[in-house]
Amino acid sequence: MKQPEGRRLEFKELMPTKAELAKTIVSFANDAGGELLIGIKNNPREISGLQYDQLDVIENQISNIVNDQCTPTVLPEISFVEENGKHIIRVYIHKGSKPPYFITSKGKEKGTFIRVGSSNRLASADISRELERQGQHVSFDSELYFNKNHQDLDIDNFEQLFKAQTNETISIQTLHKLELIKEEQGRVLPTNALLLLSEDKVRNQIFPNAKIECARFKGVTPGNFIDQKSINSSIALQPEEAYQFVLRHISQGTEDYQGVYRNDRWEYPIIAIREVIRNAVIHRDYSLTGKDIKIAIFDDKLEVTSPGKLLPTVDYNEMDAGQSDVRNKVLAPVFKRLGIIEKWGGNGLQLIADNLKEYPNIALAWKEPGIAFRVSFVKKNYQSQQESQQELQQELQQELQQELQLELQQELQQESLYSKVLQIIEGKTSSKKEISIALEQKSISSQLNIISNKLLEDNLIERTIPDKPSSSKQQYKITKRGLAFLQLLNKK
Repeated sequence: MKQPEGRRLEFKELMPTKAELAKTIVSFANDAGGELLIGIKNNPREISGLQYDQLDVIENQISNIVNDQCTPTVLPEISFVEENGKHIIRVYIHKGSKPPYFITSKGKEKGTFIRVGSSNRLASADISRELERQGQHVSFDSELYFNKNHQDLDIDNFEQLFKAQTNETISIQTLHKLELIKEEQGRVLPTNALLLLSEDKVRNQIFPNAKIECARFKGVTPGNFIDQKSINSSIALQPEEAYQFVLRHISQGTEDYQGVYRNDRWEYPIIAIREVIRNAVIHRDYSLTGKDIKIAIFDDKLEVTSPGKLLPTVDYNEMDAGQSDVRNKVLAPVFKRLGIIEKWGGNGLQLIADNLKEYPNIALAWKEPGIAFRVSFVKKNYQSQQESQQELQQELQQELQQELQLELQQELQQESLYSKVLQIIEGKTSSKKEISIALEQKSISSQLNIISNKLLEDNLIERTIPDKPSSSKQQYKITKRGLAFLQLLNKK
C-alpha cells in the first residue's frame, strides 16, 4: 500500500477494460514481471474493495482475457486477498521466458508493449528487436557485422590496452576465444562488440552514440556550462576518461589528520562513482539509436544516465544481495580480462554500497527516465552549504575593505587577468600551462606567475599538491573563498 506505482506494481480501483488489462499483462511479461492489485484506489491510496460475490466472475474474466489476448501464453497467478473486511484481487505476472509478448489482435508490430515507469508503452522497433534477441538468448554485442572484415578494423588502442593489462598480444585465436570475431560462410567477421572496442570510422557510422557526454553545469539545473567533454574513444577506454573528468570537477579537501598523516577526502564517494560509470558503459543498451551516456555534475548532485532500462534481475534497493546479471555477454568477459570489472553484477553494487556508508552526507537515488537508467549522488546538506557560502561572501566583503590590497581589488573588479584566472579554474582544476593556453598566451608568462602567487597568498586558489609546489603534476583549483569572491564580482 505504501509503495508507489512503478515498473513492477499497478493499482486499479475497478476491473480494467480488456485492452488496458492486456497491455499491463504483456508489459509485465516483457519486462521484470509485476503485480496488478484490483480493488485499491491509487490517488488517494486506499482500499475500495470488490464485492465478494463478484470475485469468481472477475477471476474468470481475467483468465479469459489473458488466454485470448496475450501471445505467447502467459500464466498469471490470481489470488484473493482480504484486508479489513475488504476484498482485493492480486494478479501476479512472472517475467516471460519467450519475449516479445504482444496483444494477439494487434499483432507483434503494433501489440508489443513495455513497462516504462508506471505506464505501458508501445515498444519501438529497437526495443522489439531487443526483446526478440532476449527470446533467442542472443545479445546484441554478439551479432555479426557483415560489411567489413575484422583485419581492416582500427583496433590499435584496444590492442595496446589489452597488452598492458593482460601481458598478452591480441591474436586471431584470442579474438575467436573472446567471441569478438566469428566465422560465417567461409568469412571471419567482427561482432558488434569488436566494432565498439575499435576506434574505426565504421564504428562512428554504425554507433555514433556509443560515447559519453560529460558536463559540469553552473548551478543546480542544466543550462550554463562550466566545462564539457565528448568521449568517443574505444568503449574500453571510456570509463577511465569519464572518471578523470569527474575528478577534475569535484573537490578534494583535508578534513582532519590521523596521527601525522593527512586525510584527504573527496566531496563525493569516488569508488561508488567509478563503479556506476563502469556499469553504465558495460550494461548500456547499444542497440538503442540516438542515445548516449550522460554524466552531469551540478552544484548539488552528480548524475550518470545510461541508455537502456535497468536489467530486470538487478535491484539497486538490494545492493548487498550479491545480484549478478549482464546485458552485453561478449563485452563483459573482455572488460573482466581488462580489469575494468572484477565480476559483473553483485560485486560492483557491493562496492557502491560499502563506499556510500563512508558518506552519510550523500544520498544515492535512482530512477528510469524513459528508456534509460539514472543514478544520482545527491548532497543532503546542500542548503546549509549555500547558507555557509553566503556567510563567507559577507565576511569576504568586509575583508576586502581591510586585508586585500586596493590594487588587487581594482584588478579583480576590472575583469583583468586576476578574475580571468579565477573564472578559468572555476569548477575544474588546471595546470599553469592549461591556464596560459586558456588566456591565449604562447607560454607561461612571468605575469601569470605573479598573479597565481597573489591568488594563492590571498587564499582565492590553492594547489592540488600542496606538499610539492614545484611538482610537474601540479594543478590549481579555486577555493570556497575564491568562489564567493567571483559571485561578489558577478553581483557587482
